[in-house]
Amino acid sequence: MKRVLLIVGICLSNTLFAIAQQRVVAECTVQFRITLEDLKANKDVQNAVQLSNKTVYIKGNDCRIDLMSPSLNQSIIYEKLNGSAVVLREFGNNKFMTKLSPEKWIAANKQYDEMSISLMDETKIILGYDCKKAVISLKDGSVYTLFYATSITPSVKEFEYPFRDLPGFVLEYQIKEFGESIVNYKAVKINLSPVQASKFDIPTSGYRILN
Repeated sequence: MKRVLLIVGICLSNTLFAIAQQRVVAECTVQFRITLEDLKANKDVQNAVQLSNKTVYIKGNDCRIDLMSPSLNQSIIYEKLNGSAVVLREFGNNKFMTKLSPEKWIAANKQYDEMSISLMDETKIILGYDCKKAVISLKDGSVYTLFYATSITPSVKEFEYPFRDLPGFVLEYQIKEFGESIVNYKAVKINLSPVQASKFDIPTSGYRILN
């Protein structure tokens, strides 16, 4: 009995030590490269994806995601304290803004309800961080395969809704939805310097408000 308690105690101590060693990142900018795996996609689609990029900004309880492509620029500004978000979209000279209350934000991410997360032992190093593999399966058949850094975790997780329960900072992931298309996102640069507060300012003009 004493031996069993000793083993349990050691395992618990190791778990608590690992958690204590994890650093919460409250200021950072992460740039992701986007690639597409789809033999059936035409060349224009392939080129558009190759010219797209994603940047994540985190500052305390605020987060901003910029997704830039040749045809569409989209920004999501998420505020953790009240769980609300603002989505900004630009199509050429047309600019649109959608404000999401906490309830609407949850409704917009309803597709991730009842998803299952499998944590794997496979590891790799991304930007100098030891990362572990995880697989997220959605009820619609979509599959996310990702790698998360175990030594750091973002101060705001809910902005990447499907990753909110993962025990680390996701630095690489691929999405396989219907058909054979696989979209890959891989962090190519992470900057831990302070982010300008103006990144999270909501525009007061120039955008058409959508419900």
